[in-house]
Amino acid sequence: MESFYTLQGEGFHQGRAAYFIRLGGCDVGCVWCDVKDSWDASRHPLVSIKDIVAGAKSYPGRLAVITGGEPLLHDLNELTTALKAEGFETNIETSGSSPLSGSWNWICLSPKKFKAPLPEVVEAADELKVVIFNKSDFDWAEKYAALVKPSCKLYLQPEWDKKEQMLPLIIDYIKANPGWELSLQVHKYINVP
Repeated sequence: MESFYTLQGEGFHQGRAAYFIRLGGCDVGCVWCDVKDSWDASRHPLVSIKDIVAGAKSYPGRLAVITGGEPLLHDLNELTTALKAEGFETNIETSGSSPLSGSWNWICLSPKKFKAPLPEVVEAADELKVVIFNKSDFDWAEKYAALVKPSCKLYLQPEWDKKEQMLPLIIDYIKANPGWELSLQVHKYINVP
């Protein structure tokens, strides 16, 4: 769908220079999705892996973040192999609802109620990032926190349009449950993509 060089705005790698590769196609359909244009893959022309990697190489950062839509709707083995061959660290942001492919330095799992993640992705996750849209999402977060590996980083992130309402609840929740950390969409605060 698009690619751009910016700062990672969320989660464990927040603040790092990163080349984002946003792939078209999503079958999860979150009502609060902020990139609904990505859902229909047919609306976006195909780009060769060679061209994607060339775009990434034109910037000095060597962190590539593959996101979507839902990136795991695509076989990501060839793309991640090509990125790694050029010295990139490969990160993915996924709902985990499709089979895992690709070679990853970091897997950020953001499970969605609309289509649950597959066990293989849950088990491989390095980061669990749960978007808090309403109070019941805390229970959803704990369900998946119990399933990820012990070393997995745990993040709660307010849904952007409800941040004023949900942020105080998240702060209180983290204070009571310090295994969790706060993730904010910093890129939206500093006005970068």
